[in-house]
Amino acid sequence: MAEAAPGLEAVLFDFGGVFTESPFVAARESGLELGPYHQDTDHPWHRLERGEMSLDDARRALTELAAARGLELDPITLLARLGREDHQRQAVVERARGIRAAGLRTALVTNNIAEFGDAWRSLVPVDELFDVVVDSCHAGMRKPDVRIFELALDALAVAPERAAYLDDHPANVEAAETLGMHGIVVGEDRLAAFDELDALVRDEVP
Repeated sequence: MAEAAPGLEAVLFDFGGVFTESPFVAARESGLELGPYHQDTDHPWHRLERGEMSLDDARRALTELAAARGLELDPITLLARLGREDHQRQAVVERARGIRAAGLRTALVTNNIAEFGDAWRSLVPVDELFDVVVDSCHAGMRKPDVRIFELALDALAVAPERAAYLDDHPANVEAAETLGMHGIVVGEDRLAAFDELDALVRDEVP
């Protein structure tokens, strides 16, 4: 990646669905309902991501919700997909490393679970890739609550208009865009989103 354009100062990233395959694909395929993910509610999964419930308590609540729909499954086991190796991960890591090397500040903004902290951090070189990490379970707020993006932007000391945000969930991208950030939705071909980011940087060259 070339030297960053003067107009763009930072890139914020989601984790699952960007650096790894989305764990929610397996959840949807199984029929597991994790709440209206485009909203922030009192669903057990949302409370877990905000650090308001323990993993054990949320697991019991989610299993009961699944049973009410006639499903016999362990919701947490399904989400183990997050750690599965995939053919795009290392390439994504290299692209993210190049973004930081080009002079852009970087942040990770993730809806995550306190008990999964060591596990997800082991999947990528966190300290090499990000200047700032905002984890929902420690922040007490989760995407798409715009306050979580404001928290990251404040830590980076960057105005929203000078930042881009990559996430596989359109509602999270839309929330970031309401602040004035440049939003990029990440699809199944995760590297295509990085191509879009590179194009955004080039377009901002005066």
